Amino acid sequence: MIVSLIEMALGESGLVAGFAAGHGAVHRFEAMGIRVGRPIVKKSRGLFGGPLIVQVGGTQIGLGHGMAHKVMVEVER
Repeated sequence: MIVSLIEMALGESGLVAGFAAGHGAVHRFEAMGIRVGRPIVKKSRGLFGGPLIVQVGGTQIGLGHGMAHKVMVEVER
């Protein structure tokens, strides 16, 4: 099942399946280490519009809700 980071449950993991974004945003994700095929874990959700925290490899990254909606993840449910 493919969902956006926003739709993932807290603590859920999956593989980055793609991006619902243009080339500029895709390059920005890749610069942060968020690439297709890499494992990603949703660590915390931003309350009241705050950033969502994900872990990619050994790095934790904060993403705004707009950016998090663009990251598509393949999860097993």
